Amino acid sequence: MSEQSRRRPPKPYRRPKKDPVRILAFEALRAVDERDAYANLVLPPLLKKAREKEGFDGRDAALATELVYGTLRRQGTYDAVIAACIDRPLREVDPPVLDVLALGAHQLLGTRIPTHAAVSASVELARVVLGDGRAKFVNAVLRKIAQQDLDAWLEQVAPPYDEDAEDHLAVVHSHPRWVVSALWDALGGGRAGIEDLLEADNERPEVTLVARPGRSTPDELLDVLGEEAGLPGRWSPYAVRLAEGGEPGAIDAVRDGRAGVQDEGSQLVAIALANAPVDGPDRRWLDGCAGPGGKAALLGALAAGRGATLLASEKLPHRARLVERALTGNPGPYQVIAADGTRPPWRPGSFDRVLVDVPCSGLGALRRRPEARWRRRPEDLEGFGPLQRALLTEALQAVRVGGVVGYATCSPHLAETRVVVDDVLKRHGGAELIDARPLMPGVPALGDGPDVQLWPHLHGTDAMYLALLRRTT
Repeated sequence: MSEQSRRRPPKPYRRPKKDPVRILAFEALRAVDERDAYANLVLPPLLKKAREKEGFDGRDAALATELVYGTLRRQGTYDAVIAACIDRPLREVDPPVLDVLALGAHQLLGTRIPTHAAVSASVELARVVLGDGRAKFVNAVLRKIAQQDLDAWLEQVAPPYDEDAEDHLAVVHSHPRWVVSALWDALGGGRAGIEDLLEADNERPEVTLVARPGRSTPDELLDVLGEEAGLPGRWSPYAVRLAEGGEPGAIDAVRDGRAGVQDEGSQLVAIALANAPVDGPDRRWLDGCAGPGGKAALLGALAAGRGATLLASEKLPHRARLVERALTGNPGPYQVIAADGTRPPWRPGSFDRVLVDVPCSGLGALRRRPEARWRRRPEDLEGFGPLQRALLTEALQAVRVGGVVGYATCSPHLAETRVVVDDVLKRHGGAELIDARPLMPGVPALGDGPDVQLWPHLHGTDAMYLALLRRTT
């Protein structure tokens, strides 16, 4: 080393640049990982705080939201790419480091952010939240990732489709292999259909509003939103779709409960049950698994229009309070109680219509809760199955002869849909399936019936399932 280089002063320390948007995205991912939180619950309060303290505008909020949801949706793909760029098993990398790497990978492979900006911003984030030492590791890995685009990486890290179709789809479309297998079984058909479904799971879902009958109308909501911000629903007569970036909380009708945020699939389930033919009187309706209240609010409004009453029952008290809030202002009589639908307080044969939207794996709502795909395990279905059967059995006891039960679940997994319904009918009898398809007029591709399975890629809805059963004895 020359004398001159020995005398050269060291470079002054440069403080890392704090990027509020990426710090917020990192905090959201850490909450999802550490607390098993859901991004759709974690992100809104973080964004609200950032607007107040950091001066976030709409573009900041949109970027933070894209970084969080995009990273969670493509986590499986990015993990495979990161694993190819490091010299240790992925499980040996600290989770906070993995979160920064995944955020960086998403910017490089899943957005239009320029390569140099994606790398430098991610390294600066690492310096702030991890320290300079681990930031060097992040820099090295991201520079490797930046050498190829997403298609080239998938060619490298995903096994060929012809050798292992399910594993190929799992890596390319970022779903656990068992979920790919379950969805494929439920959907049937060849490669194109399952790829369309998996890709739809990775797209940002539209925000859909429901105009609660007797309290507001779709036309009212569309007038408030204007042509550029609102579109009519595709299938539900009460639905309005928000344009990208629309804020439901800014609409008066939503704030005061005359309208709500509700996927069209959920609306169709409630409407189909309400319109199913019953023999005899039609005065008492039951929502036996009412939390958090979206379907109960629509059912309550529809019941009120016919002079019927709704009993909304929810086992967990805090969710029962959400149901009470959703039903507040309903134009007709209703009651909300906290009760266990498997040990109900009501007498058998008390109701003319009963809905049970049962607890499930949530595999039908992976667009909205992308982290759920990584949390669920096949063995979880073993826990849901007995509860689903018990709730449907008690619902059939709760309805009178000639009345109708709607069994709904936000999962297309056969073990949570047709298998449950078939088992209950075989064990207990006294009921028959009604063809639900005519009760969703205008909705295409509803299958062979009599039950209905909706799909994100075919209907633009969550993958809601509905079976309608009439009690016969």
